Amino acid sequence: MNEKPDMKMLYTPEDSLILVVDDTTTNLEIVFNILSNAGFKVLTENDGEKALKQVEFQLPDLILLDVMMPGIDGFETCKRLKENSATCDIPVIFMTANSDTHSKVKGLNIGAVDYITKPFHEEELLARIKTHLQLRNLTKTLEKRVLERTSALSRALKDLQESQLQLVQTEKMSALGQLVAGVAHEINNPVGFIHGNLGHASVYFQNMINIIDLYQEHYPNPVPEIQEEIAAIDLKYILADLPNLISSMKEGIQRIRNISTSLRTFSRADSDRKVYCNIHDGIDSTIMILKHRLKASEDRPDIQVIRDYDILPELECFIGQLNQVFMNLLANAIDALEESNIGLTYMEIDANPNQILIQTTLTEDKNYISIRIKDNGVGMSAYVQQKIFDYLFTTKPVGQGTGLGLSIARQIVVEKHGGTLEVNSSIGQGSEFIIKLPI
Repeated sequence: MNEKPDMKMLYTPEDSLILVVDDTTTNLEIVFNILSNAGFKVLTENDGEKALKQVEFQLPDLILLDVMMPGIDGFETCKRLKENSATCDIPVIFMTANSDTHSKVKGLNIGAVDYITKPFHEEELLARIKTHLQLRNLTKTLEKRVLERTSALSRALKDLQESQLQLVQTEKMSALGQLVAGVAHEINNPVGFIHGNLGHASVYFQNMINIIDLYQEHYPNPVPEIQEEIAAIDLKYILADLPNLISSMKEGIQRIRNISTSLRTFSRADSDRKVYCNIHDGIDSTIMILKHRLKASEDRPDIQVIRDYDILPELECFIGQLNQVFMNLLANAIDALEESNIGLTYMEIDANPNQILIQTTLTEDKNYISIRIKDNGVGMSAYVQQKIFDYLFTTKPVGQGTGLGLSIARQIVVEKHGGTLEVNSSIGQGSEFIIKLPI
């Protein structure tokens, strides 16, 4: 049976380009004819330098390379091909009349895949070429499948991470909503009771003051024992201070009610559809919850929160989730400011006070609401800015950061609301997070 048809059944050469490099014209003609008759596309060069230039213009699928050539020999040519990332995977078959083992080992160590001994046997030449082309094609196919599988796994991993983020966010908001609902309920009952009774107490005290005034008017000279008691309790001061005391208690109760309202606003449960809300209410409720971290301490003055609010329309959104974004960004801003204070005295910080600027605007085309949250803290490097929204990435020490906050924030803004979340920062100049939400 003729072997050539079997060879063609094993491999179809029409699309394969072979570069033949040999300084002997007769050898080039022989190999050219053999390969052309077999259906291959063939390029020829007569030295290594020209071969290296040729592959820069057109990459062959396989190279037949003579070992002994003027200028750079086949070993050096092969070495340079293997050092080039664009040509390192092209199979190289050495052609040589020297069949000693040392030369073969040297060539194989450099990166050649095979040797063909001169003079050529056509069947052997074609068989070796087609075998290595098949191996290369199989390798390419395998690499392609690996890339496809890797890409599929990467997409699956990204989907899984996004699902995990969504689960974390949902569970977190659900748990927080239940907790706050319970706390608000427990607070509201006694607060309502005290607030209601303070009104009655104010009326009762005023009635008692009126009675005391009548007694003093009609009995201006009480017995010594009553006079001594009046002096002991400083009745005049009590009568003047009681209204102020009642007013202060009412103000305190109102503050507690405001905190409770802020908690409910911040963690309100989102339905399965968006609702129209005032973004400023969400920001203000978040600031109220973080107020304890903004207050002055023995180490630093107050962190100044500057609100520059534009007149905005109500936004159709999942407000509970957006409040979580505000919480993450503001808490991170406070962290950055506290880090910037390390090593500074109270007076030094007071001279350049910690500030958080919150600015809201309506874009010129009136299609977006822009929310900027800027601090004058430590800032971030370019590398951190590139990674800041990545899943599980954190610059905080172990136990202080999960790497989920900004990933969840980005998912809420981008995927839940179709907006954008960007960061601008430089070391020592602070950071600015910019949220854009479509109206």
